[in-house]
Amino acid sequence: MAHEHAHGSNNDGAPLLVKILTVSDGVIHGTREDKSGAILDDHMTAAGWTVAERTAVEDGTESVAMALRSLASGFHGLIITTGGTGFGPRDLTPEGTRSVIDREAPGMAEAMRLVSPLGRLSRAVVGTLDTALVVNTPGSSKGCVETIDAVIEVLPHAIRLMVDNADPHPSADAPHVDPTNEGGGHP
Repeated sequence: MAHEHAHGSNNDGAPLLVKILTVSDGVIHGTREDKSGAILDDHMTAAGWTVAERTAVEDGTESVAMALRSLASGFHGLIITTGGTGFGPRDLTPEGTRSVIDREAPGMAEAMRLVSPLGRLSRAVVGTLDTALVVNTPGSSKGCVETIDAVIEVLPHAIRLMVDNADPHPSADAPHVDPTNEGGGHP
């Protein structure tokens, strides 16, 4: 890989994979261009990630849930959704995401909301689905990049942790702590 980035590779040099899901009735019906999906594709590629797939579905809880299940099947990596996180009547990406994820990662969603005043309007969810990490982002070209950048530095570590806890924790250099405290170490 001629353009290697710290974010975009595993410890073993394997690329980190990302799939991008645009959630938009307009894109599906051909009345709107998929600008946020294209921008995320370019942005993640520039950050050293390998875009494994890019697709779109219509707004709605079940359409999002079905697409996420399909994208996560047999996949170890990041799934970014763009669109459907606001207050519109068809903005149901968080509901579709919550219906399929195993565990939420609220700290990441909170960090994403803090990037701008408009972020406070986001209902985005972040969570695990099998060995994939699902991150909801807004449908705006600016917002999707701003919010993914708020968490991009922790994404590789989070993804590696989902497979046999293979990534060493940042505190791996710390002395071993005896959980029974029989060795007189820290409790």
